[in-house]
Amino acid sequence: MSTWFITGISRGFGRTMTEELLRRGHTVIGTTRNGKGPFEHNNLRVFRMDVNDPSEVTAIMQAAVQAAGRIDVVVNNAGYGLVGAVEEVSDAEVDHVMATNFGGTHRVIKAALPFLRAQGSGHIVNFSSVGGFAGSAGFGIYCASKFAVEGMSEALAIELKPLGINVTIVEPGYFRTEFLSRDSAVVAATHISAYADTAGLTRSNVSVVDGRQAGDPVKGVAVIIDAVESGKPPFRLPLGADSIARIEQKMAQVQADIAAWRDRTTATAFDD
Repeated sequence: MSTWFITGISRGFGRTMTEELLRRGHTVIGTTRNGKGPFEHNNLRVFRMDVNDPSEVTAIMQAAVQAAGRIDVVVNNAGYGLVGAVEEVSDAEVDHVMATNFGGTHRVIKAALPFLRAQGSGHIVNFSSVGGFAGSAGFGIYCASKFAVEGMSEALAIELKPLGINVTIVEPGYFRTEFLSRDSAVVAATHISAYADTAGLTRSNVSVVDGRQAGDPVKGVAVIIDAVESGKPPFRLPLGADSIARIEQKMAQVQADIAAWRDRTTATAFDD
């Protein structure tokens, strides 16, 4: 059995993953913003941690390793959604979502790596989104935060492979978690009518879609855990039929752009 460190276990994927890991006999060290767990279990230890506080992240990771003896898997799950057209989102709203979704993930990774490197093994699981691979109207800045997580993770995987540490990006589509609820999805304060048919539709659909998503988070976390334990874990793990469809659509768009402009763009070297 292994020990998993998971940020943001109070609800959503974090809570569901915690439940499934405990059912399988693993140990979970989870974090929440208030230090209270969603339930009690002999193999669950909960710490209060704000991913935006570097010193707190470092201290809690040290306390987690001391309490468990080692950490086998680090799951960066904490984060939130931000809805609004790119022009609508304020500097403060941009700064906070980037600091949490990207900066928080980076802080936890930095705090965990000295311990994972010392033991010569480990696995880092970074929650991204289908929005971390393909942008969509009304989620531009949220997507930017997840694109940043993916770019960092791609480099991180290369850096850590020689050290015996794996990295996996999880890219969920729409799952029936609290992600679109008022507690998890922030809507930009500014509203510009010119975007009514693009980002405005996304604003309107958030509350409609919430609670009706096709993805079952119980099945989703089972796939993630199975992938980590497979012996050959994937680097990129799209989760849900909608995620795969959107990723394949973008890949086809990219291939079409390359094909249309290949001759011109490859003819840009110096003549000599």
